[in-house]
Amino acid sequence: MQHTAIVTGANQGIGAATARALAAQGVQVLITYLRFAPAPDPSVPEEYFTAREAGAEAVVAAIAEAGGKAHAIEVDLTESTAPALLFDTAERLFGPVDVLVNNASGWVQDTFLATEVDQFGRVLKAVTPQTFDAQFAVDARAGALLIAEFARRHLARGGNWGRIVSLTSGGPNGFPSEVSYGAAKAALDNFTMSAAAELWPHGVTANVVNPGVTDTGWVNDAVRAQHSVGTPEEVADVIAFLCSPAAKRVTGSLVRLH
Repeated sequence: MQHTAIVTGANQGIGAATARALAAQGVQVLITYLRFAPAPDPSVPEEYFTAREAGAEAVVAAIAEAGGKAHAIEVDLTESTAPALLFDTAERLFGPVDVLVNNASGWVQDTFLATEVDQFGRVLKAVTPQTFDAQFAVDARAGALLIAEFARRHLARGGNWGRIVSLTSGGPNGFPSEVSYGAAKAALDNFTMSAAAELWPHGVTANVVNPGVTDTGWVNDAVRAQHSVGTPEEVADVIAFLCSPAAKRVTGSLVRLH
């Protein structure tokens, strides 16, 4: 049986690596992305900004060159119509979606402190309605609605096999200097764990991956000096395993990479 996946935020970084890893396993992949220009930050390498503003043509081309199947669609996940659009598109191109990877993020670095930079020299913002909404609209709300759309269609067709993987960061005890990001990811963790419990009787596993510090272009020398830094491909290998038939007994788990 050939599987179909939706991978969000897959024009670069972990999402792009995950799309390639799944395609290498024979999964047909719908890549979602949204081009935008992050706020200027002289402490962050320029390649990060270039990657965030790029489309997904190179990812699709790499998958096709390797013999896989993929299609990319640019969509704003804060729009309430986005989940239905993505699932309709994937079904039209490839068939029913049975793999969902919630990777996209509206990442904004904010804090409760009156400081303009963090310990690594990166620009900080104060917590505001705007920083809250940027995070929760994508990481929490969009993730929940995508899981809901996945579940609705899976149950309606009587599906008996499915995989959901959500990317997280920080944890339930807070994320200093990235407080809205950490809180939104904690909400997504909770949605995913609820899905694990509710959808297990219908053949769906749902797990969370915390990739740790991963160099998707943003890692500067100060970060590298204090942390073990992984690659997007290392994270993608774990996600691809959780989405595979081999992981049929793994659900409701938080997999933490170091």
